[in-house]
Amino acid sequence: MSAEPFAAHESEPGIHLPVPPPEGFTVDDLFTLPDLPPHTELIDGSLVFVSPQRNFHTLVNDLLAHGLRLTVPGHLRVRREMTVVLDRRNAPEPDISVIRADADTGLEQTRFRAEDLVLAVEVVSPDSEARDHDAKPLKYAAAGIPHFWLVEMAEGNQHPVVRTYELDPATKTYTLTGIHHDKLELSEPFAVDIDITLDALRRL
Repeated sequence: MSAEPFAAHESEPGIHLPVPPPEGFTVDDLFTLPDLPPHTELIDGSLVFVSPQRNFHTLVNDLLAHGLRLTVPGHLRVRREMTVVLDRRNAPEPDISVIRADADTGLEQTRFRAEDLVLAVEVVSPDSEARDHDAKPLKYAAAGIPHFWLVEMAEGNQHPVVRTYELDPATKTYTLTGIHHDKLELSEPFAVDIDITLDALRRL
């Protein structure tokens, strides 16, 4: 482990934060540092702590995970909020991942590898907007994850808007394949048909 012991934050007694090593944290640190908050991510060697989530975030995750599980083929599985190791200094936690079934090694598993995923989904929160729009898609694409969805709250009636992307393997960048407002209907990475209206959220 490369990190130093926790140090008290001088201006806020009672809050203890790990002191980063000069080269930044690694995946090993993420899984061995004591008392990290739940859902801590590692981005470019920095620990990222998650703020309290809006009801929208939780309900959209429920809606999409349930909808995906209705049509996911037998060789794939749907998982929520699991760490995905992209490289030594990057281990984000997508809101939803669709993984290959043979990557599921049991109930005590704590992480997946980038090559295990066929889809990563990020639901944008106010504190994660820059990461979800910029850093994460670039890193998911560079790691070769074939599909990426970005979900946001629409202005006005606050229904989910899902932007779907597919990886161009030649350039290792994502290409926008659709913007979905009321119904998420796709044939890739498998057949998907999910009602994403505001009414669908309110029924949960």
